[in-house]
Amino acid sequence: MSEALTIGRMAEALGVSTHTLRYYEQAGLIRPVSRSQAGHRLYSRADIEWLRLVMRLRATGMPIARIQAIAELRAEGPATANERRALLLEHRDAVQAELRQWQANLAAIEQKIRDYDAMLSDMTDDKNNPQPSKERSWQSTRTQTTNATRVDGQS
Repeated sequence: MSEALTIGRMAEALGVSTHTLRYYEQAGLIRPVSRSQAGHRLYSRADIEWLRLVMRLRATGMPIARIQAIAELRAEGPATANERRALLLEHRDAVQAELRQWQANLAAIEQKIRDYDAMLSDMTDDKNNPQPSKERSWQSTRTQTTNATRVDGQS
């Protein structure tokens, strides 16, 4: 991408709307964009790389205010690299913690699917084998116990 991109082409390249790009600019998430003589925004390679990072930060839950802080430090130049790195390390740790939670949630969902698979397998076996499944056997025992209790007069 040696040539500058218009806002429409940049939006298309990033998969966002032109409104989103204008918002990012107004919010101070990107440096002021150069303009053509007609006043149209012209984005550079550095802009597209930075916007991809901004979008990744947003997609991973970083608040706009935190991205603004990083953008302000970025505008100050290399002297703020350590501060920007610290903010990214903090965010990385938060994302990793969230990933661990997602993995635990996924594992629970997968276990429940295995439980249902076993239940369905038992039900299929019941159709081929007239013996009651574990669940049906339990329900049958419960019903018998309840009926016996009623006959004895003890409820």
